[in-house]
Amino acid sequence: MADLKFTDDQASDAEVAAVAGVLGDTNATEHTHERVVRGGTARRHAMRHLLLPALHALQTESGWISRGGLNHVCERLGVPPAEAYGVASFYELFKVDEAPDHDGPVTHVCVDGPCRDGSELVIAQVQAAGGHTHRSPCLGQCERPTAVFIQGRRGPDVVEADSTPFALTQAGNPGLRLLQRMGVVDPTSIDSYREHGGWAALTRVIEMGADDVLTALSDSGLSGRGGAAFPTGFKWRAVREADGDTKHIVANCDESEPGTFKDRLIMERDPFALIEAMAIAAITTGADRGWVYIRGEYPLATERVRNAIDQARAAGMLGADVAGSGQPFDIEVRRGAGAYICGEETALFNSIEGFRGEPRNKPPFPTTNGLFDQPTAINNPETLLNVLPIVLDGARAYRSVGTEGSPGTRLFCLSGHVAKPGLYEMPFGTTLGELLDLAGGATGDTQAILLGGAAGSFVTPDSLDLPLTLEDTRAAGTTLGSGVVMVFDTTVDLTDMCTRISEFFRNESCGQCVPCRVGAVRQHEMMVELTGRNGQGLAPERRELHDDMARAMADASICGLGHTAASAVASAIKLGLIGSPS
Repeated sequence: MADLKFTDDQASDAEVAAVAGVLGDTNATEHTHERVVRGGTARRHAMRHLLLPALHALQTESGWISRGGLNHVCERLGVPPAEAYGVASFYELFKVDEAPDHDGPVTHVCVDGPCRDGSELVIAQVQAAGGHTHRSPCLGQCERPTAVFIQGRRGPDVVEADSTPFALTQAGNPGLRLLQRMGVVDPTSIDSYREHGGWAALTRVIEMGADDVLTALSDSGLSGRGGAAFPTGFKWRAVREADGDTKHIVANCDESEPGTFKDRLIMERDPFALIEAMAIAAITTGADRGWVYIRGEYPLATERVRNAIDQARAAGMLGADVAGSGQPFDIEVRRGAGAYICGEETALFNSIEGFRGEPRNKPPFPTTNGLFDQPTAINNPETLLNVLPIVLDGARAYRSVGTEGSPGTRLFCLSGHVAKPGLYEMPFGTTLGELLDLAGGATGDTQAILLGGAAGSFVTPDSLDLPLTLEDTRAAGTTLGSGVVMVFDTTVDLTDMCTRISEFFRNESCGQCVPCRVGAVRQHEMMVELTGRNGQGLAPERRELHDDMARAMADASICGLGHTAASAVASAIKLGLIGSPS
């Protein structure tokens, strides 16, 4: 399968047709087999960025990526088979080894976080009904466990329907900035979006000019909401000032952090706002190409965003002249295929370009050498949506809530043992206890709270007075990360939960660098060992080993996955939540 040359396997007519739906209907190719093998390793092939969509087409058509199908895609794109196989085998949603032994869909059942308690029951029910199951990492549906994702064949992938209509707990709250339209605007209608204030910010940006927008962003103190908290104004200014005929705006919607679902709800319930914010970013930075990279397990979000792009283009808000600004800008959607590491910005770039989703070394940084080695501004949906009120109301109004070091509001994903799991918007500085009260309070006897997701850290109920700001959580030795607040009561086996977290990082490490590749495996081995010690706890030397390993991963890994893969387990050990004799 992974030969450097083509095999004799041929694609079926159905596979050829499926690929043609992505690449266009032509049997011609400018490359012979030999020319592909000799010259196809050029990093920037003109069509290689279509590899991921083509692989999706094969997977959907046949239920796997066959040798013949892969050969056909490689011929069309000029990619060596070994490289294409390396890409296809990198992703969890692609099956490359053998044809499935069934014709039906595969039911992916989440085994992380709040879904963990009910996952085995759901798996048993699906299997009893003759279905085929897969134990899946977090599916981003944490507010409504147990999450299920159905990967269909010869049809759209679907998420099991939720019988409960969407309801925003804070609906009608006049203090909402980012969620004010959610549940109010029809997410499928550009006219509904316009009736509720849509496109006013874009109009204002055209009036202001790029320099004034950049000043407002810098004065507002807006920072990234994905965990790194990098200043948005600084990033956009660097892209505007960078040399390059082509520049890119990328919306990082590969929301795969266990416990996180805020960006999914933005895309499902307010997709036009995301498109408007990307258009503003384009006008401000001088970018002419946009990309929305959505995790493959988000079919409804993908459908809503594509619809919003089509309607925005038809209305003149995208295209050769964005809203009469003179700036050309259009957006393409790329679906991921099940790889947590692709949430790292440079791994995401590689994925779009048709390579394995492995992080790149920095520098150079994306602002000068990003997607296709061109200047790129990449932000997640929450960050982008913050630009709208800054433009409309000004930096001073934006800073009127929050704190000096953490201005504005923040989206929090509450899940687990709380009365009303869901998405909440609160000013920075709200305490952890106040946030839980807003969600109806914790249910049961709280044992621990995970902040920031699997890459975050645990705190105990003693931390309910902790102000939720960047500076206060940093001082407390924890993090806000991607806004996860996951509550566990005393019925939860935290040793089991931490073992699963360590397994998650073992599976999701791309394996490129030694500290992460080895450290993630050793951490999981230690947790499995702890599980088998029948409550005897960890020996002191094993705790010391984990501390040393965590430091090595944090200091020497290439990217944020390795830097934080040991954080949750280390915090649980430090707090005595796991590892101590029972």
